[in-house]
Amino acid sequence: MDDQICPRCKTTKYRNPSLKLMVNVCGHALCESCVDLLFLKGAGSCPECNVPLRRSNFRVQLFEDSMVEKEVDIRKRVLRDFNKKEEDFDSLRSYNDYLEEVETIIYNLANNIDVINTNKRIEQYKKDNREQILKNKTKLSKEELELENMLEFEKAQEELRKKELMKLEEEEKKKKLRDKEALIDELMFSTEDANNIVQTFAQQAQATKEEFKLPPPVTRATQFSTGIEFGQQAFLPLPKVDEGEPFVYKAPVVEMDGPVPPSWQQLEDAGYLKHVRGETAQDRAGGYRANISCLRALQEALVGLYHVSERTELFDCAEG
Repeated sequence: MDDQICPRCKTTKYRNPSLKLMVNVCGHALCESCVDLLFLKGAGSCPECNVPLRRSNFRVQLFEDSMVEKEVDIRKRVLRDFNKKEEDFDSLRSYNDYLEEVETIIYNLANNIDVINTNKRIEQYKKDNREQILKNKTKLSKEELELENMLEFEKAQEELRKKELMKLEEEEKKKKLRDKEALIDELMFSTEDANNIVQTFAQQAQATKEEFKLPPPVTRATQFSTGIEFGQQAFLPLPKVDEGEPFVYKAPVVEMDGPVPPSWQQLEDAGYLKHVRGETAQDRAGGYRANISCLRALQEALVGLYHVSERTELFDCAEG
């Protein structure tokens, strides 16, 4: 927040939360008030780099870093002319060289490196590729064409849905009006209980509401059941590889060197779980069970009770 400061009036975002910074082609920011004061006489220049500025070129700063804002603006301007696609090149290598050239131009303009020669380079490219640039501007790519068709389909579906909704609302209004008149007539001339009459008409109104409920909108499929999007090349099946014998699970053999621990059923029947805190709903959701905790404690307590080391055996033999 402290970095957002107007270089002319020194107003910060901290002192003025409603501060709105604006940037121009040079990439330096000014607050909205300073922009208005700068162009009171009809023309102005940047306070930091003295570049001549135009009031129409100022726009609200979207990024905190003005250099990012400047690069985004330059990138949009350059890519309007450098609009070739991969299909315009004979090889992938040529296309990658073209992309590298574009990035070099954008980097030079964003960092004020050899600006004059870079602009001459851009003008020469526009002169040499004028027909190709105009052709690519009018030609939609395959992705843009698919997106446009999807948008047109969704727009048509939305218009149709609006018409159906208006028609259903009109019919529902007429039905409510008829039901209201019928309810009044029933209450005036019927000898039945008024509460029963009102309850019956309320149930009929709920049924009418369900009848005029609009069905969900139709969504157009954009991909196959395998997850591959339309327009993309499907992948070929992978060749099968002989991985040998299938894996067979074998339960591990645990050397207790002590008494055999009780089973799950014996834990409950013998009353072991009476001395263990029972699990709550939150504990069960996390995977905790009281019988698991109890069995683990018994295993740790009994393991190794029958273990006899070699040193102890030798000592007993010597005493004997």
